[in-house]
Amino acid sequence: MIGDDEHGWSDNGIFNFEGGCYAKMIKLSPDNEPEIHSTTVRFGTVLENVTLNSGSRYLDLDDHSLTENTRGAYHVSAIPNASMEGIGGHPENIIFLTCDAFGVLPPVSHLTAEQALYHFISGYTAKVAGTERSITEPLPVFSACYGAPFMPLHPRRYDELLGHRINKHKVKVWLINTGWSGGPYGTGERIAIPYTRAMVNAGLDGTLNEIATWHNPIFGLEVPQSCPNVPDAILRPRDTWCDTAAYDAQARKLAKMFHDNFKEFAAEMPENIRAAGPTI
Repeated sequence: MIGDDEHGWSDNGIFNFEGGCYAKMIKLSPDNEPEIHSTTVRFGTVLENVTLNSGSRYLDLDDHSLTENTRGAYHVSAIPNASMEGIGGHPENIIFLTCDAFGVLPPVSHLTAEQALYHFISGYTAKVAGTERSITEPLPVFSACYGAPFMPLHPRRYDELLGHRINKHKVKVWLINTGWSGGPYGTGERIAIPYTRAMVNAGLDGTLNEIATWHNPIFGLEVPQSCPNVPDAILRPRDTWCDTAAYDAQARKLAKMFHDNFKEFAAEMPENIRAAGPTI
């Protein structure tokens, strides 16, 4: 690990300029997040809004009585295989994380360079409870470059820079959806962390490169037909819904949201990137 957050990509490779580790602690478990969970009993970790059980005096990471936004700050050395220098070479893979509250995006997709730039400038995800005040259920949001408030230049400039480096270094780009499956929020279930971890690992170690894909007709994405340690059905989100007509309606709704959001950037984008979005 080079760093927890806030990285740059220069001619020399990836570097971290935030310099710390700051993680959500709510409902953290040693099974799903073993490395981060272990920091809670490490000397030097600073915990915010985390309570102690008054009887046992052990941490109660499930307690959200103060806020869902419980946090822990710890030194980078607490994470195995972390770089103390905060620098690395050029990436072979880039992973875009999205949390789809509609439950229609595949959990893992391989993006072409054009699709990568379309999704980067779209920045689709969902605000979820525990991160922002007054958010009690997932709220779909588009934030250019996955961080519009922090971008002083026009998003098109960052899209150009990313496209240049993706093409120069022949980087594979993956879209990982950590949101809902089997239905939208309130009906479906959040994709299990072990499944997400397995898909990320399979992308990083090259396993997914050898697996045939199926084409998602609405979002235009190439989705692996299988992945080690992940049920095949999870990879076909439509098949996880009891009502496939409802899935189709939600998928079309999200596709239209992509199109409506992209209108702000379309005039300045090349045709090959404009064409890389969902089909209505």
